[in-house]
Amino acid sequence: MMTDSARAWLDEALTAATAHTALWELRFASAGRHCGAEHADSARVLLLKAAHADTAVLTRLYHQGSTAERRAVLLALPSLVSGPEALPLIEDALRTNDTTLFSAALGPYAASHLAPHSWRHAVLKCLFTGVPVDVVAGLSHRARGDRELARMLTDYAAERTAADRPVPADLDRVLALTAPTEES
Repeated sequence: MMTDSARAWLDEALTAATAHTALWELRFASAGRHCGAEHADSARVLLLKAAHADTAVLTRLYHQGSTAERRAVLLALPSLVSGPEALPLIEDALRTNDTTLFSAALGPYAASHLAPHSWRHAVLKCLFTGVPVDVVAGLSHRARGDRELARMLTDYAAERTAADRPVPADLDRVLALTAPTEES
């Protein structure tokens, strides 16, 4: 639970964001310091929503921000951007080795807009890096009947087995999701 002083700070920050004063972006950056690390993502997402941040603002905040600020931008995308124009932010985060950014990038925005090829590679990267596939929004829907994903997973499992390395436990679960359905 957020402290009273953190709640008061957030209320002032939200007022600044709603009014589009220059202070709201400074407050976005300092949310972790005032609200605590456990509430920073939520506070930053609320600020972005209150400011009705557009793609240009989100892009600037993402590229100029810390890892925590970038993560908040990624988490806010489904609420603020309806089209694919913020995909470069998702693609950037999917190239990173930071699993917190990578995980945030695989939310509902990516589920709706990421191209199949890039999405498949992101799922495979989850398995490769040990990120639980539970972070992949829309996994069961997008994986359903995906023969190419099934091929990639089978090849990856074969490579791991040939190298006498363990196959990630999530692989079988995702592979089962790729099974053709009656509609496919």
